[in-house]
Amino acid sequence: MPSILHIQRRPLPTQFSVEGYFERVRSAWSDGESPRLFQVPCFSRGLLPRLRNMLAVWRQSADVYHVTGDIHYVACLLPRGRTVLTILDCQILERLTGWRRAVVKYFWYTLPSRHAAQITVISSETKARLLEHVNYPADRIHVIPVSVSELYQPCPKPFNAECPRILQIGTKANKNVPRLVQALRGLRCHLDIVGPVDQQLRQLLTECNIQWTGWGRLSDAELLQRYQEADIVAFVSTSEGFGMPIVEAQRVERVCVTSNCSSMPEVAGEGACLVDPLNIDAIGAGIRRVIEDCRHRQQLINLGRDNCKRFDAAQIIASFQSVYESLDLCTGICA
Repeated sequence: MPSILHIQRRPLPTQFSVEGYFERVRSAWSDGESPRLFQVPCFSRGLLPRLRNMLAVWRQSADVYHVTGDIHYVACLLPRGRTVLTILDCQILERLTGWRRAVVKYFWYTLPSRHAAQITVISSETKARLLEHVNYPADRIHVIPVSVSELYQPCPKPFNAECPRILQIGTKANKNVPRLVQALRGLRCHLDIVGPVDQQLRQLLTECNIQWTGWGRLSDAELLQRYQEADIVAFVSTSEGFGMPIVEAQRVERVCVTSNCSSMPEVAGEGACLVDPLNIDAIGAGIRRVIEDCRHRQQLINLGRDNCKRFDAAQIIASFQSVYESLDLCTGICA
C-alpha cells in the first residue's frame, strides 16, 4: 500500500463532522500503514490564508494525496494523477449568486476536479448534484458513505409518549429548525437543540410555547448521551450531503423523523418516518404518528437497526483502499 496523506482543514469551533469521519477511517485501518494526517495551518478565510494553506500542502510528500473535504482548492497544486478529492456537498452553490457563486464554483469545484484523479462523495445525491456543476467522468466519482462511530450502540429505553424528548442536531439554515418548532406547537414535548440558538429562534420557541434546552458544542460522549435520552430524533433538513444523525439515531435505536428529499431517504432507507420538510403540517403529522402509533414506531426502529449496517467502517475503508489502488503511481495517470 502506498503512503497516503489525508489533508484536512483547520476546523472552526463549530466544525467537526469531517474530522470525525476520517479519524474513524484512520483508526480502523487494518491493511498496512494507515494514512497520515496533515492539517492545514490557517483557517479557510480570506485570500492570503488560503494561499498559505495551498503552499503548505504543496510542500508535503506522499504517494497519494487525499483532500478530505471543504478546502478543495488546495488540490490545485497537487499532482493530478495522485490526488483524491472528497466533496461532501454542493450546497454553497445553491446559496450563492452572482460573482461570488462564480468564484466559489471555479476554485472549489471546477479547478480542483481537474486536478483530481478520483473524486469521492458521501451520497448518490451529492454525486448527482456535482455532475450538474462540473464536467467530470461519472465513473471516477465514487459514492463512499460516512461510517458511524462505534460509540453508538443500541440503548433501549421506555418511550415517553406523554412528553417525548425530541432531539434536533444543528441549527444552520438548511436544518429547518423554525419549521420544526412551528410543527411542535400545541404538542407536549421537550426539544433538545444541539447548536447555537439565536434570538430569533428563541423568540419563536417562546411564541410556540415549546419547552427546550440548548446545547453548544458537545463532546462525543455528551452527544451520545443526548441520543440516549431522546425519544425521537428530528432531522427535517431542506438539504443534506449525507445526514449522519439519521444513522446515529438508528444505531442507538431511536425513531427518526426526517425529510423525504435530498440525501435523507437514501441514508434512512426504510428505517425512518419521511416527511415534507417544507410543510409544517406534514412534519407535525409525522411526529405525532411516531408518538401515537407504537407499532409503527417499533417497525421503524427495527428497519433502522438493519439499515445502519450499511455504514460499517470496514466496508468504507475497503472502498477507500480500492480508490487509492486505482491510481497508477508510476505514470501519474488514473488507471
